Amino acid sequence: MTLLFPIIYSAVLTYLVWKAFKVMSNGWSISGTEKKRSNRSNFQQKSYTIHPELLDKSGNITEEELLTVRFSNDNDSSLEEKGSTTD
Repeated sequence: MTLLFPIIYSAVLTYLVWKAFKVMSNGWSISGTEKKRSNRSNFQQKSYTIHPELLDKSGNITEEELLTVRFSNDNDSSLEEKGSTTD
């Protein structure tokens, strides 16, 4: 058993490192093609994702006011810089 454990451990570690390298290399190759694609599409219109909550029954963007929530113990330092006060 003491001889078998290091062999199994080494085999599993080698397999996992190989799989990790394979996944990273796929990401690098996709990243390279996205840069090439973005250079060509600089003049094309950008598409945006619209959340379904913002659409009415007919599929158009709603004109209703959106409900926002602000928590009283929010420690956002940007509010102090803008001069706003919290309730």
